[in-house]
Amino acid sequence: MNPMTFCAVLAMGGAVFSANDNPASIDYPETRRVDQVDVYHGVEVADPYRWLEADVRESEEVAAWVAAQNEVTFEYLESIPERELLRERLTNLWDFERYSSPFKAGGRYYYSKNDGLQDHGVIYVMEALDAEPEILMDPNTWSEDGTTALAGLSFSDDGRYVAYAKSEAGSDWRTWYVMDIESRRTLEDAIQWVRFSGVSWTKDGRGFFYSRFDEPDEGEKHQVVALDQKLYYHRVGTSQSEDVLVYHRPDQPEWGYGPHVTEDGRYLLIYVWRGAEPRNRVMYRDLMDPYAMPVDLIEEFEYRFSFVGNDGPVFYFRTNYEAPKNRIIAIDIRKP
Repeated sequence: MNPMTFCAVLAMGGAVFSANDNPASIDYPETRRVDQVDVYHGVEVADPYRWLEADVRESEEVAAWVAAQNEVTFEYLESIPERELLRERLTNLWDFERYSSPFKAGGRYYYSKNDGLQDHGVIYVMEALDAEPEILMDPNTWSEDGTTALAGLSFSDDGRYVAYAKSEAGSDWRTWYVMDIESRRTLEDAIQWVRFSGVSWTKDGRGFFYSRFDEPDEGEKHQVVALDQKLYYHRVGTSQSEDVLVYHRPDQPEWGYGPHVTEDGRYLLIYVWRGAEPRNRVMYRDLMDPYAMPVDLIEEFEYRFSFVGNDGPVFYFRTNYEAPKNRIIAIDIRKP
């Protein structure tokens, strides 16, 4: 294969640095092909490199392929004389302290801070605005190579717990854990097989709602299609196998569900989404009635509806219904 041409131009202090073509030929590793053919709407589509979709941490063959590709890649990159100048310049540009906007949850104040070159921001907690910040959690300690990231936070209203999600190697699979904030102790709760869902605590702080998929077959974790999501309730301190199924539509495998408990703790809002469509349905359930079933409020995928808040049975939504630039509407669920 002909050598790739790499040109990098960096203006730095009035000087311009460029990399010349590398004359050496590149001998790429051999990539195995397999006889994999899928049929979509009656059309056969070959996928000879399907085996490369396996998790590099679990497949020795994929790990060896990646190592061989990296060897070729970095041998070429390291031959570029301007590369170190680029690294130094970019490092200097990125090396500054960064803070998130602070927020209050459960009676405490939180923010994230990156010292400059950390892979992930560190989450800090303050008991009061004039108190000394303390580390709540540091995602930089979760993996040696920095590939395990914080992918979600949700605090219980009573300030006792925080649910937090971890994502590994950029995967959209999430595992949720629960920390006791006072002791900084992570409990044994581990909520697996979550994608495209946050968590929403009940007002009493005893548990939360979330959506998940069934556990994939062995070796199919990164190939399985996101279908047949289910909405569950998890009680803190119990096993995920004991979680209560709240809503599931086996006749609508493409539907996904986003839970949201109202600020007064009375209702569970259920956003219903379908694929990447910018439209959603909405259901609600009265949490004061243990036998209540979810009630359809917005029954069609025609417009976007985002819950703003409620005054008892009057729900407020931001929507593009009859308003291309959006508006706020009120829906009284007693006479919707």
